[in-house]
Amino acid sequence: MNDMRVTERTVTDKQIKMKARKVQVFYSDNHAIKDVDVDIEDKTVTAFIGPSGCGKSTFLRCLNRMNDTIDVCRVEGEIDLEGEDIYDAKVDPVQLRAKVGMVFQKPNPFPKSIYDNVAYGPRIHGLARGKAELDEIVEKSLRRAAIWNEVKDRLQAPGTGLSGGQQQRLCIARAVATSPEVLLMDEPCSALDPIATAQVEELIDELRERYSVVIVTHSMQQAARVSQKTAFFHLGNLVEFGETSKIFTNPDDPRTESYITGRIG
Repeated sequence: MNDMRVTERTVTDKQIKMKARKVQVFYSDNHAIKDVDVDIEDKTVTAFIGPSGCGKSTFLRCLNRMNDTIDVCRVEGEIDLEGEDIYDAKVDPVQLRAKVGMVFQKPNPFPKSIYDNVAYGPRIHGLARGKAELDEIVEKSLRRAAIWNEVKDRLQAPGTGLSGGQQQRLCIARAVATSPEVLLMDEPCSALDPIATAQVEELIDELRERYSVVIVTHSMQQAARVSQKTAFFHLGNLVEFGETSKIFTNPDDPRTESYITGRIG
């Protein structure tokens, strides 16, 4: 027990951005997520790994209430963003998603110009007072997503005309344009080629200076490269959660070791 208290203390040295306690997810009668406890630290990349269908994406979608859009889905337990329960009736999911941005597996730019893709969030949330301020947000977001130099001369061109890797970075720019506190990424590189993947991984490392980043990945190598914390999910359970280096070199649970070494998955 003493060990637990020590870890609790050291964790508080870094600010906890989001906290999940006893989270359960049900799809009708299917118990998809069981009793998950996780702390998402500020300015840290947390990776969720595990075999397909183990619940990592389902849990990720709990963090910005994306599961609300599925009729048969029920979420229980508690998830706090800086001490506020995000499932409280007073919380507007649209406002929550401005604070907890999301980037999906397949790049999904809106059928609008590059400029309008990034300006969309700031416009609907009233974050800019006039065109000059909006221009500034768009440029800053595209710079943060490391794509400004590639698109600055064609901001009115359709976002759908970009390459896959550029589209994904545009979607990251769109997600950061509302100044989120947390950025969720659901397998953001799985549809990309190796060069675009390397660019997005480099970008994730830069984004960590400003945001808490949570990434679901099926690639253990990617988790090892980009994250500081790793959570291993298996059959809807959070098996182990800790420092990435420890999870990959000296895991506590035999199931984690079996997955890391390729015996299950």
